[in-house]
Amino acid sequence: MLEIDAALVSTLVARQFPRWAELPVRAVANGGWDNRTFHLGDAMSVRLPSAERYVAQVEKEHRWLPILASHLPLPIPAPLALGRPDADYPWPWSIYGWIEGDRASRDTISDLTAFAEDLADFLIALRKVDASDGPAAGTHNFHRGGSLTVYDDEARQALAALADELNVGRLTEIWERALASSWQGRPVWLHGDIAEGNLLVRNGRLSAVIDFGSSGVGDPSSDLVIAWTLFDEPARDAFRARVGLDQQTWERARGWCLWKALITIAEHRRGDREKADIHRRWIDRIVADRLDGI
Repeated sequence: MLEIDAALVSTLVARQFPRWAELPVRAVANGGWDNRTFHLGDAMSVRLPSAERYVAQVEKEHRWLPILASHLPLPIPAPLALGRPDADYPWPWSIYGWIEGDRASRDTISDLTAFAEDLADFLIALRKVDASDGPAAGTHNFHRGGSLTVYDDEARQALAALADELNVGRLTEIWERALASSWQGRPVWLHGDIAEGNLLVRNGRLSAVIDFGSSGVGDPSSDLVIAWTLFDEPARDAFRARVGLDQQTWERARGWCLWKALITIAEHRRGDREKADIHRRWIDRIVADRLDGI
């Protein structure tokens, strides 16, 4: 894999944006895997794709983030400059305004139910933005907003591999219910990766949403996965009530969460046990949630 470090970023900035050449560059804590993120001075960040499969996200964000921002109740990244490939780095890259905030977690959030409702309001506003010209689900966003059937083989292979440690019958039932429906409304905007690392908190409240690399238009169910990855039952119930989507959409959302949990456990159960255990807890919440009362 291409090595992306502060020295490379400093070189790229100096060559292409000399007005910022004197600003210090330092890696961002938890700076991401799909893209590497660095501080540029105190007011900007630099974001570089780590592999070719993430490159299409660069132009997408530069085109759409300024449009989305004007319709949303919370700050999102603002593109300031588009870097070009050169001899030391083969792909386009971006400079953004820096947004202050802590990574969302149960430790940084003061009221999980209020946080869930604020996030629901953000997603409702995002769904209301005109999506008629937006990017349909595809390889650029790993099919977020598209059909779960793309991942059917992966999910079933993971179920087979984990048959000795999970309730495969129940999980297969959940998976097949997720596959049984599709989004019947008009395509809507979705973020595509609503996860703790992409939600910022200040003073205990949701303050910004970042990393729209997996965004697109289509089925919003993949934006609901956080209901099982972060929220407790009261927050989940509040989120579900506020979001206002039907039971079949929630069943597909549960499918998205299940797919991610299964493939992660299958990959890491004999290596990164901690990571595997986190995703087992997701499955426990999925199984316990019967989606009653929607």
